[in-house]
Amino acid sequence: LVGPMFLYLCERLVRFWRSQQKVVITKVVTHPFKTIELQMKKKGFKMEVGQYIFVKCPKVSKLEWHPFTLTSAPEEDFFSIHIRIVGDWTEGLFNACGCDKQEFQDAWKLPKIAVDGPFGTASEDVFSYEVVMLVGAGIGVTPFASILKSVWYKYCDNATSLKLKKIYFYWLCRDTHAFEWFADLLQLLETQMQERNNANFLSYNIYLTGWDESQANHFAVHHDEEKDVITGLKQKTLYGRPNWDNEFKTIASEHPNTTIGVFLCGPEALAETLSKQSISNSESGPRGVHFIFNKENF
Repeated sequence: LVGPMFLYLCERLVRFWRSQQKVVITKVVTHPFKTIELQMKKKGFKMEVGQYIFVKCPKVSKLEWHPFTLTSAPEEDFFSIHIRIVGDWTEGLFNACGCDKQEFQDAWKLPKIAVDGPFGTASEDVFSYEVVMLVGAGIGVTPFASILKSVWYKYCDNATSLKLKKIYFYWLCRDTHAFEWFADLLQLLETQMQERNNANFLSYNIYLTGWDESQANHFAVHHDEEKDVITGLKQKTLYGRPNWDNEFKTIASEHPNTTIGVFLCGPEALAETLSKQSISNSESGPRGVHFIFNKENF
């Protein structure tokens, strides 16, 4: 037991030292439906796409650490997280940052923040494939904000050196209001890709799972409009849940003899479904289509 206990103690000491390093909040952005974005800087902080950190705010609680997925890209000069106000701790942080006030808050009034991390996830391997399927369910969409931002920076810097050639993105949510900031990101990417005449690089589908048919019919009246009435995107919002068997077969036919990465951030039930589809739609030989499943559950 001495060896493992020594390694564990070393790890705890490193994490304690890392959490004591100074963190500066450079910007606090209030998004609709009580979602805030914290942009921060920390000396020596290095991240990869899809990673997460633990955050402590001593003004709210001296002992509580909470995990949050990083929504910034490694190419940016800050790191950021998006926090939805759903409990006592997040409500306390919301008030401590002055988001409950209308007037502008001075930087020196912002609370002290301790950060431990970043910690890795399966999403870091997204640039190892030519074709990827990204599936986010609800709040599980947050790691893909970092991925899509980083893809865009790499694409603008040198598109020819980027191994990743095609992204299929699926977002399943009960309603989009809580994640309007992500719809804004998609809208920006959509516009910029069209300006570079490469609108096919990113294919995305947004599924509203919490709507019944009568509600969907209300928006069907506006289906012929240029932009979606809910998200403001050119891609129309879909209702219900995807037919995964059809989706996998369609992607397999579009990319023969390709290894396709499937990345999920969502519940265990969806992970089981995608895992089975990845196996059943992969060909047995060394050639042909192969789906490699990677998951991150919450």
